[in-house]
Amino acid sequence: MRVLVVTSDVPFVEGGHRVIARALVRALNEAGHTAEIVTTPQNRFGRQLSAYWATWLTDVQVAGDGGPIDCVVSLRFPSYAVRHPNQVVWLNHRMREYYDLWDDFRSGLNRKARLVEGARRRALHFLDGRLLHRRAVIAQSRTIQQRLRRWGGIDSDVLYPPAPQRDYRCDDYNGAILVVGRLTKLKRVDLLLQAAAAAGGDWRVRIAGEGPERATLVKLTQELNLEHRVVLLGELDEERLVHEYANCAAVYFGSRAEDYGLVTLEAFSSAKAVVTCTDSGGPAELVEDGVTGFVAKPEVDDVAVALERITQETGLAERLGAAAAEVAAQHSWPAAVERLLAACQP
Repeated sequence: MRVLVVTSDVPFVEGGHRVIARALVRALNEAGHTAEIVTTPQNRFGRQLSAYWATWLTDVQVAGDGGPIDCVVSLRFPSYAVRHPNQVVWLNHRMREYYDLWDDFRSGLNRKARLVEGARRRALHFLDGRLLHRRAVIAQSRTIQQRLRRWGGIDSDVLYPPAPQRDYRCDDYNGAILVVGRLTKLKRVDLLLQAAAAAGGDWRVRIAGEGPERATLVKLTQELNLEHRVVLLGELDEERLVHEYANCAAVYFGSRAEDYGLVTLEAFSSAKAVVTCTDSGGPAELVEDGVTGFVAKPEVDDVAVALERITQETGLAERLGAAAAEVAAQHSWPAAVERLLAACQP
């Protein structure tokens, strides 16, 4: 079977959807199918409608050799605007500024901009509703599923993406708390730093990733006198990332309202617990409090207690990590491929 995996993109930003798209293509090819990625534009604010139109016009029904494409799996907005009779939307997210992040986004606009963006929001809600009601939709988390129901009344199943195919391992539980991801305000790395300053012990924080909040986090590290405990690692290649997972005590993933977040199952695959928050969305769905990690209130003291326990209670990181590895084993790419292709059938 020939399968196209379609996602949208903006230049020079490595998002989780890219990782999922590459992992899915690999899994499809390993299952004996022929798969490739097609990337459609996302466009910046003010030009989203043109991105939908360009995606609508993108031909995904015939391959370059003239043969048919049998199935399309689309991921995020506006990639699901492509037209194919056998298409499943494995949704990562719609344009969040026009959905669950609308209030935050709107609060930063002047009156004229609110009117303009409000009109664009209504237009995209209309387009998304028309497109998604006509396609098979599988959400990548219950959080995404609930957003589909709330904004649009769109029905969907849930399929969590497995961790990308890497040689995950567990070498040690050495007292370091690892953070992985793009450094933005929604990731709430500042909450971790404040918790590190408030908690007992001398455990370290290692931050893998880049983003617009880097300078703010460096400044906060200095203000909290944590320079000797915090290391910003920057972007890591896969070998170094696997090494960091393999040698940390646990992973912090306390984002606000995360769609899904591959970090959780990457950590679980490395036999490492995850500390997340009650309002973190996708990660809080996968972490069982006290079993595979901790689900804390998004407050400094609560996060500090969770991290202090993992780094100081003898054997706790190992016990939580072992349970996490069992959960990771329940999510496989062959099973995901089978389910997605079944949903593609007319």
